[in-house]
Amino acid sequence: MPATPRRTRSDALQNRERLLEVAAQVFAQQGLDTAPAAIAKQAGVGVGTLYRHFPTREALIDAAYRRKLTRVCEEAADLLARYPAAEATRMWMEHFVDYATAKSGMSEALNAVIASGVDPYADSRALLTDAVAALLDAGARDGSLRTDVTSDDVLLLMGGIAYSVQHSTAEQARRLVDLLMDALTAR
Repeated sequence: MPATPRRTRSDALQNRERLLEVAAQVFAQQGLDTAPAAIAKQAGVGVGTLYRHFPTREALIDAAYRRKLTRVCEEAADLLARYPAAEATRMWMEHFVDYATAKSGMSEALNAVIASGVDPYADSRALLTDAVAALLDAGARDGSLRTDVTSDDVLLLMGGIAYSVQHSTAEQARRLVDLLMDALTAR
């Protein structure tokens, strides 16, 4: 009789989530130089717990990046459940800029993951496209957003805004999001 797979304990899931949050923050701020033991300590777990979940530094970086991306994409549905489509879209764009800024800080770490043979970006485009499509569809239904704009258009523009943040200020990024929202708003 085959063994039944064991369910992961809730404390183990919480430890994993804390590790991913701390790792994403640390790699974005400090790059690849941070010791895994320091990440484990900051997350409030032992280094053995870190290695049980993520046997290599690359596995930790990849999982931290993917979790951050998934959270940003899930935020679209959460915002749509609480706010009108145009407001949810603007709020999501601000979350996206924060995500892209953190991803930029993780670029050295993500390059190490790519060098190990793993593509952390494999699902990124599809997840982001789906999130933006949900926002645009909701805006088309309630009449607040234009219907002649595609998710690819918005992602390309958001990528430009995210890139500009690396070379400007957060205030300028907000103004650029305002301009993009003005262009997306139905007249």
